[in-house]
Amino acid sequence: MDNKTFTLSEANALLPQLTEDLLKLQTLISEFEDQYLELQKKKAKGQSVYSTDRGTDPYFEAEGQLDFMRVEADLLIENFTRKGVLLKMINPGLLDFPAVLDGKDVLLCWKQGEERITHYHDWHDGFKGRKIHPDL
Repeated sequence: MDNKTFTLSEANALLPQLTEDLLKLQTLISEFEDQYLELQKKKAKGQSVYSTDRGTDPYFEAEGQLDFMRVEADLLIENFTRKGVLLKMINPGLLDFPAVLDGKDVLLCWKQGEERITHYHDWHDGFKGRKIHPDL
Protein backbone atom coordinates (compact mmCIF):
# COMPACT_ATOMS: atom_id res chain seq x y z
CA MET A 1 0.00 0.00 0.00
CA ASP A 2 1.33 3.43 -0.87
CA ASN A 3 -0.25 5.43 1.99
CA LYS A 4 -3.35 6.17 -0.04
CA THR A 5 -6.01 8.20 1.70
CA PHE A 6 -9.66 8.44 0.75
CA THR A 7 -12.25 11.13 0.93
CA LEU A 8 -15.67 10.06 2.12
CA SER A 9 -17.05 10.24 -1.44
CA GLU A 10 -14.11 8.26 -2.88
CA ALA A 11 -14.56 5.51 -0.30
CA ASN A 12 -18.32 5.35 -0.86
CA ALA A 13 -17.76 5.18 -4.63
CA LEU A 14 -15.65 2.03 -4.14
CA LEU A 15 -18.24 0.26 -1.99
CA PRO A 16 -20.22 -1.47 -4.77
CA GLN A 17 -17.11 -3.19 -6.18
CA LEU A 18 -15.71 -3.93 -2.73
CA THR A 19 -19.04 -5.39 -1.62
CA GLU A 20 -19.04 -7.68 -4.66
CA ASP A 21 -15.45 -8.74 -3.94
CA LEU A 22 -16.31 -9.35 -0.29
CA LEU A 23 -19.27 -11.56 -1.23
CA LYS A 24 -17.04 -13.61 -3.57
CA LEU A 25 -14.51 -14.01 -0.76
CA GLN A 26 -17.16 -15.02 1.77
CA THR A 27 -18.61 -17.60 -0.64
CA LEU A 28 -15.18 -19.00 -1.42
CA ILE A 29 -14.28 -19.29 2.26
CA SER A 30 -17.56 -21.02 3.04
CA GLU A 31 -16.98 -23.52 0.22
CA PHE A 32 -13.40 -24.04 1.37
CA GLU A 33 -14.51 -24.75 4.94
CA ASP A 34 -17.17 -27.22 3.76
CA GLN A 35 -14.74 -29.10 1.50
CA TYR A 36 -12.01 -29.07 4.14
CA LEU A 37 -14.33 -30.52 6.79
CA GLU A 38 -15.60 -33.17 4.38
CA LEU A 39 -12.04 -34.18 3.52
CA GLN A 40 -11.09 -34.39 7.20
CA LYS A 41 -14.11 -36.60 7.91
CA LYS A 42 -13.16 -38.95 5.07
CA LYS A 43 -9.55 -39.07 6.21
CA ALA A 44 -10.66 -39.88 9.76
CA LYS A 45 -12.78 -42.75 8.47
CA GLY A 46 -10.06 -43.87 6.07
CA GLN A 47 -12.35 -43.30 3.10
CA SER A 48 -11.11 -42.41 -0.32
CA VAL A 49 -12.38 -39.14 -1.79
CA TYR A 50 -11.90 -40.32 -5.38
CA SER A 51 -11.41 -43.73 -6.93
CA THR A 52 -7.82 -44.87 -6.69
CA ASP A 53 -7.27 -47.67 -9.13
CA ARG A 54 -3.63 -46.68 -9.75
CA GLY A 55 -2.45 -46.65 -6.16
CA THR A 56 -2.11 -42.87 -6.03
CA ASP A 57 -2.82 -40.70 -3.02
CA PRO A 58 -6.61 -40.82 -2.61
CA TYR A 59 -6.66 -37.29 -1.20
CA PHE A 60 -4.35 -35.63 -3.73
CA GLU A 61 -7.04 -34.12 -5.94
CA ALA A 62 -9.19 -32.86 -3.04
CA GLU A 63 -6.14 -31.32 -1.33
CA GLY A 64 -5.14 -29.73 -4.64
CA GLN A 65 -8.58 -28.15 -4.95
CA LEU A 66 -8.26 -26.77 -1.43
CA ASP A 67 -4.83 -25.34 -2.24
CA PHE A 68 -6.25 -23.67 -5.34
CA MET A 69 -9.11 -22.20 -3.31
CA ARG A 70 -6.63 -20.89 -0.73
CA VAL A 71 -4.62 -19.14 -3.46
CA GLU A 72 -7.81 -17.68 -4.91
CA ALA A 73 -8.83 -16.36 -1.48
CA ASP A 74 -5.36 -14.84 -0.99
CA LEU A 75 -5.71 -13.03 -4.32
CA LEU A 76 -9.13 -11.66 -3.38
CA ILE A 77 -7.75 -10.43 -0.06
CA GLU A 78 -4.77 -8.86 -1.82
CA ASN A 79 -7.18 -6.93 -4.09
CA PHE A 80 -8.36 -4.95 -1.07
CA THR A 81 -4.79 -4.12 -0.12
CA ARG A 82 -3.90 -3.04 -3.66
CA LYS A 83 -6.79 -0.60 -3.60
CA GLY A 84 -5.53 0.83 -0.30
CA VAL A 85 -8.45 -0.59 1.70
CA LEU A 86 -7.96 -2.43 5.00
CA LEU A 87 -9.97 -5.64 5.21
CA LYS A 88 -10.44 -5.92 8.97
CA MET A 89 -12.92 -8.80 9.06
CA ILE A 90 -14.26 -11.12 6.38
CA ASN A 91 -17.47 -12.28 7.96
CA PRO A 92 -19.25 -10.05 8.63
CA GLY A 93 -17.34 -7.75 6.33
CA LEU A 94 -15.56 -4.86 7.98
CA LEU A 95 -13.54 -2.40 5.90
CA ASP A 96 -11.43 0.60 6.86
CA PHE A 97 -10.32 3.36 4.50
CA PRO A 98 -7.36 5.52 5.55
CA ALA A 99 -8.38 9.18 5.52
CA VAL A 100 -7.46 12.57 6.89
CA LEU A 101 -10.05 14.45 8.92
CA ASP A 102 -9.24 17.89 10.31
CA GLY A 103 -5.54 17.23 9.73
CA LYS A 104 -5.63 13.95 11.68
CA ASP A 105 -5.11 10.44 10.26
CA VAL A 106 -8.29 8.40 10.77
CA LEU A 107 -10.03 5.40 9.28
CA LEU A 108 -13.38 5.65 7.54
CA CYS A 109 -15.25 2.58 8.69
CA TRP A 110 -17.85 0.42 6.91
CA LYS A 111 -19.58 -2.70 8.20
CA GLN A 112 -21.36 -5.11 5.89
CA GLY A 113 -25.06 -4.30 5.80
CA GLU A 114 -24.54 -0.55 5.99
CA GLU A 115 -25.72 1.27 2.87
CA ARG A 116 -22.76 3.65 2.85
CA ILE A 117 -19.88 4.85 4.96
CA THR A 118 -21.08 7.14 7.73
CA HIS A 119 -18.52 6.58 10.48
CA TYR A 120 -14.83 6.92 11.20
CA HIS A 121 -12.52 6.09 14.06
CA ASP A 122 -8.94 6.77 15.12
CA TRP A 123 -6.29 4.26 14.08
CA HIS A 124 -6.07 2.74 17.55
CA ASP A 125 -9.73 2.95 18.60
CA GLY A 126 -11.13 0.26 16.34
CA PHE A 127 -14.77 -0.41 15.58
CA LYS A 128 -15.95 0.33 19.13
CA GLY A 129 -14.58 3.87 18.83
CA ARG A 130 -16.68 4.73 15.78
CA LYS A 131 -18.04 8.25 15.49
CA ILE A 132 -20.42 9.78 12.97
CA HIS A 133 -18.52 11.55 10.18
CA PRO A 134 -18.89 15.33 10.65
CA ASP A 135 -19.69 15.89 6.95
CA LEU A 136 -22.99 14.03 7.32
